[in-house]
Amino acid sequence: MSVTKSDIEAALSRIALPDGRSILAHDLVRALVVEGGAVRFVIEAPNADVARQMGPLRDAAEQAVRAVPGVTSASVALTAHGPAAKPPSLKIGGHPKPQDGPTKPSGVKSIIAIASGKGGVGKSTVSSNLAVALARAGRKVGLLDADIYGPSQPRMMGINKRPASPDGKTIIPLQAHGVTLMSIGFMMEEGKAVVWRGPMLMGALQQMLGQVEWGELDVLLVDLPPGTGDVQLTLCTKSDLTGAIVVSTPQDVSLIDARKALDMFATLKTPVLGLIENMSMFVCPDCGSEHQIFGHGGVAAEAKKMGVPLLGELPIDLETRLAGDHGTPIATGDGPMAQAYAKIAKGLIEGGLA
Repeated sequence: MSVTKSDIEAALSRIALPDGRSILAHDLVRALVVEGGAVRFVIEAPNADVARQMGPLRDAAEQAVRAVPGVTSASVALTAHGPAAKPPSLKIGGHPKPQDGPTKPSGVKSIIAIASGKGGVGKSTVSSNLAVALARAGRKVGLLDADIYGPSQPRMMGINKRPASPDGKTIIPLQAHGVTLMSIGFMMEEGKAVVWRGPMLMGALQQMLGQVEWGELDVLLVDLPPGTGDVQLTLCTKSDLTGAIVVSTPQDVSLIDARKALDMFATLKTPVLGLIENMSMFVCPDCGSEHQIFGHGGVAAEAKKMGVPLLGELPIDLETRLAGDHGTPIATGDGPMAQAYAKIAKGLIEGGLA
């Protein structure tokens, strides 16, 4: 019987602190990894004094995990935060600061926007998996989740902690699967809606580009919100953008909106580096037959019409969805979908874009 992260989290949710809330509810579990029947994770106490009193809790958590069917070994480390850091100063409702012209974070060689004309075409899934594929190909990769109204990268990349800040201004990004990551989702309470006007969105994007210590990166991927709004306009005009990749399904309705995104980039004089056709087909896992649920080839035809590369055709895949929901992108593995993303990454690298 295979063990999943959900199985382990269900077991840990039954380990309670004196106030009755579980160690998961207190956000004490870090770096949970499930490999076959082997499970390992860290319990991170708020300080060293509390950690010294949590030995029995660590033992109870290890015992609960070992009792999960299919678990062959469990390794639980107990650690503690260092001195409390000042929270990042990402003020909600902050307005953008004036700039002389387009800028690029220091140390970042190229910035590539991942865009779509409409929501629901798998843009964020493509962004996370492409970031991982580029990292596995040896590139230093950053991923900025600029989908401010619906940030999904914290879930897809398996991180739920808040970034640190040594001085209250500079933000230290998080790391996952070899990718440097920043998302507005790390700064907001889960489940809270972002109700911001345009200037607030522009200010937040500017801060995530300028205040985050991205370090030395070969490429920074920016997961844009769907559509042609303020965030896209700000990124194209206020940052030194290498270009954009547009994701669409082959469905006519998606292509109508994808063309609007392409027209926006043309208007803003942002190069389109290529198109990706997502949900290109469905391969039946039982009989192996192909079903073109949303049509097929529409994005390829559009790419040919525009004279830009078709970077890849990605099928509908259940494992890709499950992997994203569990915080481990499918590109971390070695199956057909991981190879498909590796092929797209290779094309970008060979084209000198990443």
